[in-house]
Amino acid sequence: MSQQRTARHFTLDHAYLYCRNITRKNAKNFYLAFLFLPWPKRRSIYAVYAFCRYADDLVDDPDIRDRRSLLQRWRQDLEACYRGETKNHPILIALHHTVRTFKIPKQYFLELIDGMEMDLFKKRYRTFEELYQYAYRAASVVGLICIEIFGYRNQRAKEYAKNLGIALQLTNILRDVREDAQRGRIYLPLEDLQRFRLSEEDLLHGRYKPSFVQLMEYEAARAIFYYEEATRLIPPEDRTLLVTAEIMKNIYFQLLKEMRTHGYDVFRNTIQTSRLMKLFIAFKTWLTVHLRRK
Repeated sequence: MSQQRTARHFTLDHAYLYCRNITRKNAKNFYLAFLFLPWPKRRSIYAVYAFCRYADDLVDDPDIRDRRSLLQRWRQDLEACYRGETKNHPILIALHHTVRTFKIPKQYFLELIDGMEMDLFKKRYRTFEELYQYAYRAASVVGLICIEIFGYRNQRAKEYAKNLGIALQLTNILRDVREDAQRGRIYLPLEDLQRFRLSEEDLLHGRYKPSFVQLMEYEAARAIFYYEEATRLIPPEDRTLLVTAEIMKNIYFQLLKEMRTHGYDVFRNTIQTSRLMKLFIAFKTWLTVHLRRK
């Protein structure tokens, strides 16, 4: 990460290119959807993603020492970014231009960092209400940032973004049960584990059994509720502006269906959607949204 702070001078174009490369490398489920945006919006989404990715890496990289202090410094860098002090950091250069262009509230980014900071000290969630707060900070605020870039006319689009963010985050949590357990984290609410007579050790040791499948079905139904809420709340007049979000929604919903096809055995299977299927979903979604407008 130290290579991001070099003596090289970054122009705005170079800064956006840097963010695009980060996004292309890491955003496997999002990058394709972003391609349906016009370039000015697309490059700003790249800047937002790169900002989020940098913070996420600070939290998840076990080789980084004193991660809380570094995350706090990233928070301070955000404050400086909003003042126009980018420190020749490519991500901050691009982000400063983005937040000025689209007038994105700083509070959204601060809440996002608060959510990532939770991963430094909170490894269990007692109730869904606790998990909801994390999911809101980690994903819903990203949706609120993105719609400022996508554009919208109806304020109901904010409720759409919040619900879609929860749905996407819950899908991520279900897919990543194994990887999170390897880090000692359990995001699934402990009250739900108790409901299905599962212990923390069952998840930490990857014990695949009928009660685990029942738990995953229960959590998948919860995710589907939020997908359906997002579908219900999207303002008809904003569908074309939010088509990128709809592509992401449908790709992630397909991921949920892939888990069901594999019997929710996320311990022994790497759940993913093929690139060909993502392309099909993306074009079908784009076509459906634009035909509906006519």
